[in-house]
Amino acid sequence: MEDTTTSKLTQFFRAVRLLLHIISGLAQSAVYPHLSQSAQGRMARNWSAILLKILCIRLRYSGVVPAAEMKQVMLAANHVSWLDVYSLNAVCPARFVAKSEIRGWPLLGWLSQNAGTLFIERTKRSDTARINTDIGNALVMGDRVAVFPEGTTSDGTMLRHFHASLLQPAVTVAAVLCPIAIRYTDATGMISKSAAFANISMLESLRQILREPWIDVELIFTEPIHSKGKNRRELARYAEHAIASALFLPLPHKTPGRPFDLPAEPR
Repeated sequence: MEDTTTSKLTQFFRAVRLLLHIISGLAQSAVYPHLSQSAQGRMARNWSAILLKILCIRLRYSGVVPAAEMKQVMLAANHVSWLDVYSLNAVCPARFVAKSEIRGWPLLGWLSQNAGTLFIERTKRSDTARINTDIGNALVMGDRVAVFPEGTTSDGTMLRHFHASLLQPAVTVAAVLCPIAIRYTDATGMISKSAAFANISMLESLRQILREPWIDVELIFTEPIHSKGKNRRELARYAEHAIASALFLPLPHKTPGRPFDLPAEPR
């Protein structure tokens, strides 16, 4: 089988460019909280797009992306990699809900915090009420909020059960829910295992990505749905079905029933 890994020299130069880009991001993040929402969106989009380019992540997307002027929009996506955040931000900037451990990541943790990430203590069930209040407040203020209802990453060949708890704020404020399917493929056209971020360190994940000549990431924006009149479990089931269908993947075993076809009305 042909070796498709990049040379050590190429990997080194990519790593140097990545470090310089992160340093520039640290400088930008100092002013980020003081910018308008539209300026924050442009900064997040541009910085994320450059990050993907440095790592040779080729981005494409399909479907209808929520317009920037749409308010009270929640994004719900399957979760494969830490690259998910930057892939989504390059197209549809949002505030992400993330595990609190990310705060401790070198450089990227500080960047995430200054970019308005909403952190949750996953080991504390009682923290759900607090984070849902924060999500609801962000939606009311006009911020887009993105969640990964699986609660953890997969290797991209399957979907995990979608937990409904973090979708409650969408119900509370009658937000529009936009399910987004994410898929990574490698230079051979197969599902990329190098992009997957499961049971490895951040450093090892970077090494895997740098070794690839390129990785393709596809974002599929499926039909959005109004949450008004729905409950959080219905929203979770709808998102699960929509994303599974877009990725041609089977539903998680815990998911009963069939999806309901209730798309969002345009605002």
